[in-house]
Amino acid sequence: MERARLIKEWIWIVVGLAVFAMGVHLIIRADIGVAPWDCLGLGIEKHTPLNYGLSMTVMSIVILLIDIVMHEKIGMGTVLDAVLTGNFIQIYNDIDPFPETAGLASGIIIVAAGLFIMAIGQFLYMRAGNCCGPRDTLLIGLGKRLPKTPIGVVEIM
Repeated sequence: MERARLIKEWIWIVVGLAVFAMGVHLIIRADIGVAPWDCLGLGIEKHTPLNYGLSMTVMSIVILLIDIVMHEKIGMGTVLDAVLTGNFIQIYNDIDPFPETAGLASGIIIVAAGLFIMAIGQFLYMRAGNCCGPRDTLLIGLGKRLPKTPIGVVEIM
């Protein structure tokens, strides 16, 4: 029974991450702005031989190691997030099944669709209850270590 439950959880995690990654791809594809982590990944892609997916995976693994050093709780969901999400996004970027955006209005619609799809992916991923991703774990760990600093300020830092 335990093994079947674990397999089911891992499937939810992987499906959730794949769906979440499609939402991130849409936001990048909308070409009207990206989230800070995506901006960093795209910058690394532009200035190094690494593609976006590999740069995000390397960053996630480094952050995961920081989480471990800080003794934060990590689960299989955290590890799978670190190694899969960037690569799923890269697959979508390589396939690129969507046409070019025609302007700001279509970009806004694509971003809204991307956010909606990310929310569905996040729901599926979190449904497994196997901890949060490496960047969120880092935020939690830093928030614990800076208790007098509002978490919003910690996130901006």
